[in-house]
Amino acid sequence: MLLSTVYAVTRRLLSLPALLLRSEVSTKAELLVLRHENAVLRRQVPRVRYEPADRLWLAALSSLIPRRRWAKIFPITPATLLAWHRQLVAKKWDYSQRRSPGRPPTATAVRALVLRMAADNPTWGHRRIHGELTRLGHTIAASTVWNILHRAGIDPAPRRNGPTWKQFLAAQAERIVAVDFLHVDTVNLKRLYALVMIEHSSRRAHLLGVTAHPTGPWTTQAARNFLMGTDMTNIKFLVHDRAGQFIDAFDAVFADSGLRVLKSPPQAPKANAHCERIIGTLRRELLDRTLVLDERHLRRILTQYLEHYNTARPHRSLEQLCPSQAETGPPSPVDLAGHQVRRRTILGGLINEYQIAG
Repeated sequence: MLLSTVYAVTRRLLSLPALLLRSEVSTKAELLVLRHENAVLRRQVPRVRYEPADRLWLAALSSLIPRRRWAKIFPITPATLLAWHRQLVAKKWDYSQRRSPGRPPTATAVRALVLRMAADNPTWGHRRIHGELTRLGHTIAASTVWNILHRAGIDPAPRRNGPTWKQFLAAQAERIVAVDFLHVDTVNLKRLYALVMIEHSSRRAHLLGVTAHPTGPWTTQAARNFLMGTDMTNIKFLVHDRAGQFIDAFDAVFADSGLRVLKSPPQAPKANAHCERIIGTLRRELLDRTLVLDERHLRRILTQYLEHYNTARPHRSLEQLCPSQAETGPPSPVDLAGHQVRRRTILGGLINEYQIAG
Protein backbone atom coordinates (compact mmCIF):
# COMPACT_ATOMS: atom_id res chain seq x y z
CA MET A 1 0.00 0.00 0.00
CA LEU A 2 2.84 2.33 0.88
CA LEU A 3 4.72 1.51 -2.32
CA SER A 4 1.64 2.29 -4.40
CA THR A 5 1.23 5.64 -2.69
CA VAL A 6 4.92 6.56 -3.31
CA TYR A 7 4.60 5.58 -6.95
CA ALA A 8 1.47 7.68 -7.41
CA VAL A 9 3.11 10.72 -5.83
CA THR A 10 6.24 10.31 -7.95
CA ARG A 11 4.19 10.02 -11.12
CA ARG A 12 2.28 13.21 -10.33
CA LEU A 13 5.52 15.08 -9.62
CA LEU A 14 7.00 13.98 -12.91
CA SER A 15 3.88 14.95 -14.83
CA LEU A 16 4.19 18.58 -13.69
CA PRO A 17 7.36 19.47 -15.74
CA ALA A 18 5.85 17.48 -18.60
CA LEU A 19 3.08 20.05 -18.83
CA LEU A 20 5.63 22.90 -18.92
CA LEU A 21 8.25 21.43 -21.25
CA ARG A 22 6.48 18.72 -23.17
CA SER A 23 9.13 18.70 -25.93
CA GLU A 24 11.90 17.60 -23.53
CA VAL A 25 9.92 15.09 -21.55
CA SER A 26 10.84 12.09 -23.65
CA THR A 27 14.58 12.90 -23.65
CA LYS A 28 14.70 13.55 -19.94
CA ALA A 29 12.77 10.38 -19.23
CA GLU A 30 15.22 8.32 -21.28
CA LEU A 31 18.12 9.82 -19.38
CA LEU A 32 16.51 9.02 -16.04
CA VAL A 33 15.80 5.47 -17.17
CA LEU A 34 19.39 4.99 -18.33
CA ARG A 35 20.82 6.44 -15.12
CA HIS A 36 18.67 4.18 -12.96
CA GLU A 37 19.56 1.17 -15.11
CA ASN A 38 23.23 2.08 -14.73
CA ALA A 39 22.87 2.21 -10.94
CA VAL A 40 21.16 -1.20 -10.92
CA LEU A 41 23.92 -2.73 -13.05
CA ARG A 42 26.59 -1.31 -10.76
CA ARG A 43 25.05 -3.14 -7.83
CA GLN A 44 24.83 -6.46 -9.70
CA VAL A 45 28.07 -6.56 -11.74
CA PRO A 46 31.22 -6.19 -9.64
CA ARG A 47 33.48 -5.38 -12.63
CA VAL A 48 32.68 -4.42 -16.20
CA ARG A 49 35.20 -5.01 -19.00
CA TYR A 50 35.33 -2.37 -21.72
CA GLU A 51 36.54 -2.77 -25.26
CA PRO A 52 38.84 -0.14 -26.85
CA ALA A 53 35.87 1.26 -28.78
CA ASP A 54 33.92 1.67 -25.51
CA ARG A 55 36.79 3.53 -23.93
CA LEU A 56 37.12 5.80 -26.93
CA TRP A 57 33.41 6.66 -26.87
CA LEU A 58 33.26 7.34 -23.15
CA ALA A 59 36.44 9.41 -23.21
CA ALA A 60 35.07 11.52 -26.07
CA LEU A 61 31.73 12.12 -24.32
CA SER A 62 33.49 13.15 -21.10
CA SER A 63 34.51 16.44 -22.72
CA LEU A 64 30.82 17.45 -22.95
CA ILE A 65 30.00 16.86 -19.29
CA PRO A 66 31.34 18.81 -16.31
CA ARG A 67 33.89 16.85 -14.31
CA ARG A 68 31.96 17.17 -11.05
CA ARG A 69 29.12 15.08 -12.56
CA TRP A 70 31.30 12.27 -13.93
CA ALA A 71 30.89 10.10 -10.86
CA LYS A 72 27.08 10.17 -11.22
CA ILE A 73 26.95 9.57 -14.97
CA PHE A 74 29.82 7.33 -15.96
CA PRO A 75 30.12 3.76 -14.62
CA ILE A 76 33.82 4.32 -13.96
CA THR A 77 35.89 6.57 -11.74
CA PRO A 78 37.22 9.90 -13.01
CA ALA A 79 40.78 8.65 -12.56
CA THR A 80 40.11 5.73 -14.88
CA LEU A 81 38.53 7.99 -17.47
CA LEU A 82 41.48 10.37 -17.37
CA ALA A 83 43.87 7.44 -17.72
CA TRP A 84 42.02 6.30 -20.84
CA HIS A 85 42.28 9.77 -22.27
CA ARG A 86 46.02 9.89 -21.64
CA GLN A 87 46.45 6.55 -23.39
CA LEU A 88 44.53 7.77 -26.44
CA VAL A 89 46.70 10.90 -26.64
CA ALA A 90 49.88 8.86 -26.22
CA LYS A 91 48.89 6.48 -29.04
CA LYS A 92 48.17 9.40 -31.35
CA TRP A 93 51.70 10.76 -30.97
CA ASP A 94 53.50 7.42 -30.74
CA TYR A 95 56.06 7.02 -33.54
CA SER A 96 57.76 3.89 -32.25
CA GLN A 97 56.07 1.67 -34.85
CA ARG A 98 57.17 3.85 -37.74
CA ARG A 99 60.43 3.08 -39.54
CA SER A 100 63.31 5.10 -38.16
CA PRO A 101 65.25 7.23 -40.64
CA GLY A 102 68.48 5.90 -42.11
CA ARG A 103 69.45 2.71 -43.90
CA PRO A 104 66.85 -0.05 -44.19
CA PRO A 105 67.53 -3.19 -42.14
CA THR A 106 69.63 -5.95 -43.65
CA ALA A 107 67.60 -8.68 -45.28
CA THR A 108 67.20 -11.84 -43.24
CA ALA A 109 68.64 -13.97 -46.04
CA VAL A 110 71.81 -11.86 -46.14
CA ARG A 111 72.27 -12.08 -42.37
CA ALA A 112 71.80 -15.84 -42.53
CA LEU A 113 74.38 -16.10 -45.33
CA VAL A 114 76.93 -14.05 -43.35
CA LEU A 115 76.51 -16.31 -40.32
CA ARG A 116 76.68 -19.35 -42.56
CA MET A 117 80.00 -18.23 -44.06
CA ALA A 118 81.38 -17.48 -40.61
CA ALA A 119 80.40 -20.96 -39.41
CA ASP A 120 81.80 -22.69 -42.49
CA ASN A 121 85.07 -20.76 -42.35
CA PRO A 122 86.31 -20.15 -38.78
CA THR A 123 89.40 -18.27 -39.98
CA TRP A 124 87.42 -15.70 -41.99
CA GLY A 125 87.02 -12.26 -40.46
CA HIS A 126 84.37 -9.68 -41.37
CA ARG A 127 86.60 -8.25 -44.12
CA ARG A 128 86.99 -11.66 -45.74
CA ILE A 129 83.25 -12.32 -45.61
CA HIS A 130 82.58 -8.82 -46.96
CA GLY A 131 84.86 -9.60 -49.87
CA GLU A 132 83.02 -12.84 -50.58
CA LEU A 133 79.67 -11.01 -50.70
CA THR A 134 81.16 -8.34 -52.99
CA ARG A 135 82.51 -11.05 -55.29
CA LEU A 136 79.00 -12.52 -55.48
CA GLY A 137 77.71 -9.10 -56.56
CA HIS A 138 75.90 -8.00 -53.39
CA THR A 139 76.63 -4.46 -52.23
CA ILE A 140 77.03 -4.26 -48.47
CA ALA A 141 79.25 -2.29 -46.10
CA ALA A 142 82.02 -4.05 -44.22
CA SER A 143 80.75 -2.46 -40.99
CA THR A 144 77.36 -4.10 -41.56
CA VAL A 145 79.02 -7.51 -41.76
CA TRP A 146 80.90 -6.74 -38.53
CA ASN A 147 77.65 -5.73 -36.79
CA ILE A 148 75.94 -8.96 -37.88
CA LEU A 149 78.79 -11.07 -36.48
CA HIS A 150 79.04 -8.97 -33.31
CA ARG A 151 75.32 -9.23 -32.55
CA ALA A 152 75.45 -12.99 -33.11
CA GLY A 153 78.25 -13.28 -30.55
CA ILE A 154 80.86 -14.45 -33.07
CA ASP A 155 84.37 -13.43 -32.11
CA PRO A 156 86.56 -11.79 -34.77
CA ALA A 157 89.03 -13.94 -36.65
CA PRO A 158 92.76 -13.30 -36.23
CA ARG A 159 93.73 -10.22 -38.16
CA ARG A 160 96.35 -10.34 -40.87
CA ASN A 161 99.10 -7.76 -41.03
CA GLY A 162 99.41 -6.17 -44.44
CA PRO A 163 102.62 -4.92 -46.07
CA THR A 164 103.96 -1.44 -45.29
CA TRP A 165 106.78 -1.14 -47.84
CA LYS A 166 105.41 1.32 -50.44
CA GLN A 167 108.32 3.02 -52.11
CA PHE A 168 109.25 1.39 -55.39
CA LEU A 169 106.55 -1.27 -55.40
CA ALA A 170 103.68 1.22 -55.09
CA ALA A 171 104.95 3.33 -58.00
CA GLN A 172 105.66 0.47 -60.42
CA ALA A 173 103.18 -2.21 -59.32
CA GLU A 174 101.59 -2.66 -62.75
CA ARG A 175 104.86 -3.87 -64.31
CA ILE A 176 106.35 -5.95 -61.49
CA VAL A 177 106.40 -9.67 -60.74
CA ALA A 178 108.08 -11.26 -57.76
CA VAL A 179 109.28 -14.79 -57.03
CA ASP A 180 110.22 -16.59 -53.85
CA PHE A 181 110.54 -20.06 -52.34
CA LEU A 182 108.42 -21.60 -49.62
CA HIS A 183 109.24 -24.82 -47.83
CA VAL A 184 106.92 -27.57 -46.59
CA ASP A 185 107.67 -30.57 -44.39
CA THR A 186 105.88 -33.76 -45.41
CA VAL A 187 104.41 -36.42 -43.14
CA ASN A 188 107.74 -38.28 -42.99
CA LEU A 189 109.56 -34.97 -42.24
CA LYS A 190 111.02 -34.63 -45.72
CA ARG A 191 111.40 -30.99 -46.72
CA LEU A 192 110.03 -29.85 -50.09
CA TYR A 193 110.33 -26.47 -51.79
CA ALA A 194 107.87 -24.66 -54.06
CA LEU A 195 108.73 -21.69 -56.28
CA VAL A 196 105.83 -19.25 -56.60
CA MET A 197 105.41 -16.03 -58.56
CA ILE A 198 102.90 -13.22 -58.07
CA GLU A 199 101.96 -10.32 -60.33
CA HIS A 200 101.77 -7.09 -58.35
CA SER A 201 99.07 -5.44 -60.45
CA SER A 202 96.58 -8.27 -60.92
CA ARG A 203 97.56 -10.32 -57.85
CA ARG A 204 97.62 -13.44 -60.00
CA ALA A 205 99.79 -16.18 -58.54
CA HIS A 206 101.69 -18.89 -60.44
CA LEU A 207 103.41 -22.08 -59.40
CA LEU A 208 106.74 -22.45 -61.19
CA GLY A 209 107.65 -25.83 -59.73
CA VAL A 210 108.04 -28.15 -56.72
CA THR A 211 111.23 -29.98 -55.80
CA ALA A 212 113.14 -31.50 -52.93
CA HIS A 213 116.45 -30.10 -54.24
CA PRO A 214 116.13 -26.40 -55.17
CA THR A 215 119.45 -25.94 -56.94
CA GLY A 216 120.42 -23.12 -59.24
CA PRO A 217 120.07 -25.18 -62.46
CA TRP A 218 116.63 -26.44 -61.35
CA THR A 219 115.46 -22.88 -60.67
CA THR A 220 116.74 -21.73 -64.07
CA GLN A 221 114.93 -24.56 -65.86
CA ALA A 222 111.71 -23.79 -63.95
CA ALA A 223 111.94 -20.19 -65.20
CA ARG A 224 112.41 -21.36 -68.80
CA ASN A 225 109.42 -23.69 -68.57
CA PHE A 226 107.25 -20.93 -67.17
CA LEU A 227 108.21 -18.35 -69.81
CA MET A 228 107.53 -20.78 -72.67
CA GLY A 229 103.76 -20.57 -72.04
CA THR A 230 103.41 -17.10 -70.50
CA ASP A 231 103.22 -13.66 -72.08
CA MET A 232 105.49 -11.24 -70.19
CA THR A 233 105.45 -8.34 -72.64
CA ASN A 234 103.81 -5.96 -70.15
CA ILE A 235 106.20 -6.85 -67.32
CA LYS A 236 109.36 -4.80 -66.84
CA PHE A 237 110.74 -5.79 -63.44
CA LEU A 238 111.36 -9.01 -61.54
CA VAL A 239 111.93 -8.86 -57.77
CA HIS A 240 113.56 -11.65 -55.77
CA ASP A 241 115.76 -11.99 -52.71
CA ARG A 242 119.43 -12.94 -52.59
CA ALA A 243 118.97 -16.68 -52.03
CA GLY A 244 121.60 -18.92 -53.55
CA GLN A 245 119.10 -20.60 -55.87
CA PHE A 246 118.68 -17.40 -57.91
CA ILE A 247 121.91 -17.65 -59.88
CA ASP A 248 123.02 -15.46 -62.76
CA ALA A 249 121.60 -17.91 -65.31
CA PHE A 250 118.17 -17.51 -63.69
CA ASP A 251 118.39 -13.72 -64.05
CA ALA A 252 119.57 -14.08 -67.64
CA VAL A 253 116.44 -16.05 -68.58
CA PHE A 254 114.20 -13.13 -67.58
CA ALA A 255 116.62 -10.55 -68.94
CA ASP A 256 116.33 -12.19 -72.37
CA SER A 257 112.55 -11.64 -72.13
CA GLY A 258 113.05 -7.91 -71.53
CA LEU A 259 112.74 -7.90 -67.75
CA ARG A 260 115.05 -6.06 -65.38
CA VAL A 261 115.96 -8.08 -62.30
CA LEU A 262 115.85 -6.26 -58.94
CA LYS A 263 117.35 -7.94 -55.89
CA SER A 264 115.97 -7.00 -52.50
CA PRO A 265 118.38 -5.89 -49.74
CA PRO A 266 119.81 -8.58 -47.43
CA GLN A 267 117.57 -9.60 -44.54
CA ALA A 268 114.76 -7.31 -45.74
CA PRO A 269 111.66 -9.50 -46.35
CA LYS A 270 109.42 -6.42 -46.55
CA ALA A 271 111.19 -5.41 -49.74
CA ASN A 272 109.47 -8.42 -51.34
CA ALA A 273 106.29 -7.99 -49.34
CA HIS A 274 103.86 -9.33 -51.96
CA CYS A 275 105.57 -12.71 -52.08
CA GLU A 276 105.87 -12.82 -48.32
CA ARG A 277 102.15 -12.16 -48.06
CA ILE A 278 101.06 -14.86 -50.50
CA ILE A 279 103.36 -17.34 -48.76
CA GLY A 280 101.68 -16.44 -45.48
CA THR A 281 98.26 -16.89 -47.10
CA LEU A 282 99.28 -20.30 -48.43
CA ARG A 283 100.39 -21.38 -44.98
CA ARG A 284 97.33 -20.10 -43.10
CA GLU A 285 94.68 -21.28 -45.54
CA LEU A 286 96.28 -24.47 -46.93
CA LEU A 287 99.62 -25.80 -45.74
CA ASP A 288 99.06 -25.42 -41.98
CA ARG A 289 95.79 -27.34 -42.36
CA THR A 290 96.99 -30.17 -44.62
CA LEU A 291 99.32 -33.13 -44.18
CA VAL A 292 101.50 -33.26 -47.29
CA LEU A 293 102.41 -36.78 -48.41
CA ASP A 294 104.97 -36.22 -51.14
CA GLU A 295 106.10 -33.96 -53.95
CA ARG A 296 103.23 -34.96 -56.24
CA HIS A 297 100.66 -34.28 -53.53
CA LEU A 298 102.13 -30.84 -52.81
CA ARG A 299 102.10 -29.88 -56.48
CA ARG A 300 98.47 -30.95 -56.84
CA ILE A 301 97.10 -29.08 -53.83
CA LEU A 302 99.11 -25.93 -54.65
CA THR A 303 97.78 -25.99 -58.21
CA GLN A 304 94.18 -26.32 -56.99
CA TYR A 305 94.54 -23.62 -54.38
CA LEU A 306 96.18 -21.13 -56.77
CA GLU A 307 93.31 -21.70 -59.20
CA HIS A 308 90.95 -20.75 -56.36
CA TYR A 309 93.23 -17.84 -55.47
CA ASN A 310 93.08 -16.45 -59.01
CA THR A 311 89.41 -17.07 -59.82
CA ALA A 312 87.43 -17.01 -56.57
CA ARG A 313 89.32 -15.47 -53.65
CA PRO A 314 88.62 -11.72 -53.13
CA HIS A 315 91.48 -9.29 -52.55
CA ARG A 316 91.25 -6.03 -50.64
CA SER A 317 93.74 -4.37 -52.97
CA LEU A 318 91.39 -5.19 -55.89
CA GLU A 319 88.31 -3.70 -54.17
CA GLN A 320 87.31 -7.14 -52.88
CA LEU A 321 87.33 -8.73 -56.32
CA CYS A 322 89.24 -11.80 -57.36
CA PRO A 323 92.01 -11.37 -59.98
CA SER A 324 89.86 -12.74 -62.80
CA GLN A 325 87.02 -10.34 -61.93
CA ALA A 326 89.44 -7.41 -61.73
CA GLU A 327 90.42 -8.07 -65.34
CA THR A 328 86.88 -8.50 -66.72
CA GLY A 329 85.06 -6.03 -64.48
CA PRO A 330 82.94 -6.35 -61.32
CA PRO A 331 79.75 -8.45 -61.41
CA SER A 332 76.34 -6.89 -61.88
CA PRO A 333 74.70 -5.93 -58.55
CA VAL A 334 72.21 -8.49 -57.26
CA ASP A 335 69.95 -8.77 -54.23
CA LEU A 336 71.01 -11.91 -52.40
CA ALA A 337 67.65 -12.04 -50.62
CA GLY A 338 66.07 -13.13 -53.89
CA HIS A 339 68.72 -15.65 -54.96
CA GLN A 340 69.99 -18.96 -53.69
CA VAL A 341 73.68 -19.13 -52.88
CA ARG A 342 75.39 -22.50 -53.20
CA ARG A 343 78.65 -23.63 -51.67
CA ARG A 344 81.30 -25.54 -53.62
CA THR A 345 84.09 -27.22 -51.71
CA ILE A 346 87.61 -27.75 -53.02
CA LEU A 347 90.64 -29.51 -51.61
CA GLY A 348 88.44 -32.03 -49.83
CA GLY A 349 86.29 -29.41 -48.13
CA LEU A 350 89.21 -27.34 -46.84
CA ILE A 351 88.26 -24.31 -48.95
CA ASN A 352 84.72 -23.09 -49.67
CA GLU A 353 83.56 -21.13 -52.69
CA TYR A 354 80.12 -19.52 -52.99
CA GLN A 355 78.21 -19.02 -56.22
CA ILE A 356 74.72 -17.83 -57.09
CA ALA A 357 72.61 -20.73 -58.28
CA GLY A 358 71.81 -20.30 -61.95
